[in-house]
Amino acid sequence: MVVGHEEEAGVTRVDELADRLDAISEELAELAIEILRAALADRAAAGKSPAEKRITQARRAVEKAAYVLRRVPGDGPDLQC
Repeated sequence: MVVGHEEEAGVTRVDELADRLDAISEELAELAIEILRAALADRAAAGKSPAEKRITQARRAVEKAAYVLRRVPGDGPDLQC
């Protein structure tokens, strides 16, 4: 099902959203690394922090969402906007 029309240069809204999700995923990965570095500096903290675990889980969900948006055309409904 086609929801809208393609934008300039063949880039669709779905592609733009997937790109934004990629950027968010990178930001989440950077934040997780910062939390891990802080935990290493504070040697009293053992193992992964709950915050790092949540951020990593969110990053994986965002990566999955970007992947789903970029599915090969023909795999399912057409999401081109």
